Amino acid sequence: MRFSFPQKFGAALLVTAWLIWGSNVVGDLVIPASETPRASAATTTAAAPAAASAKEERPPADVKPLLAAAAPEAGEKVYQKCKACHVAEKGGPSRVGPHLWGVVGRAQASVPGFGYSDALKKHTGTWTYDELNMFLASPKTYAPGTKMTFAGLPEAKDRAAVIAYLRGQADSPAPLP
Repeated sequence: MRFSFPQKFGAALLVTAWLIWGSNVVGDLVIPASETPRASAATTTAAAPAAASAKEERPPADVKPLLAAAAPEAGEKVYQKCKACHVAEKGGPSRVGPHLWGVVGRAQASVPGFGYSDALKKHTGTWTYDELNMFLASPKTYAPGTKMTFAGLPEAKDRAAVIAYLRGQADSPAPLP
């Protein structure tokens, strides 16, 4: 039995339709269709800088409620990230960053002999719990142009723990808020 051209064409068209339909069914089983469509890569890429800048502009979470429950021992562990540049022991020298002995309640940019960036020299207040929280959340946001390369501690509980640890690194620890 010989098939004519229209029969071959019809059979090829039918097999193609079955393959497309079958691929669609198998694809839906493997990757279910979501109810809300995802943004395209171009939309996501264009929106990313706006989302990142909105995230940076948001102030960090208030750390004061967490300070009472913060464990200085946990803060000492988180502080390990800081040890490459800072010393927190009494009489310790400044390294890449200033020494942190007595930092809670100390005037900002006030360690004698340390070469602070102009960005930090502009901050003339004291290192309060709120100021330390904002600085530790994102040093570059707190003081744009700072020499400090550390990205910051995004978790409020980690910042609270480090501040609780640093609070204890003083002759007279500052009172808790």
